[in-house]
Amino acid sequence: MQTFIEKIYSIASMIPKGKVSTYKQLAQLAGNPRAYRAVGSAMRKNPDTTIVPCHRVVGSDGKMHGYSGGEGIETKIIKLRNEGVKVVNGKVNLDTFLWNKAPEKSL
Repeated sequence: MQTFIEKIYSIASMIPKGKVSTYKQLAQLAGNPRAYRAVGSAMRKNPDTTIVPCHRVVGSDGKMHGYSGGEGIETKIIKLRNEGVKVVNGKVNLDTFLWNKAPEKSL
């Protein structure tokens, strides 16, 4: 059985290039909708950004929040733009770029 953090990493690893998820969405998909701060903590402690693309996780309003890699949020924005995500004034349009992942019962 996966821990909550393992579930978060597993789900986040499925976010495709060109899409983003929110901290709240990941918490919901992992089975604890109010644990969005725990998702943020997990992303901050992400041991391998090549497997878990934590730069693809944004706030529920589309705004950029902390990123510990490179130059912080600027690096996050550059990575997202390189993947085709438009970031305008530090914000992503979730109507266009939100990953629509249906919850799986096995997670």
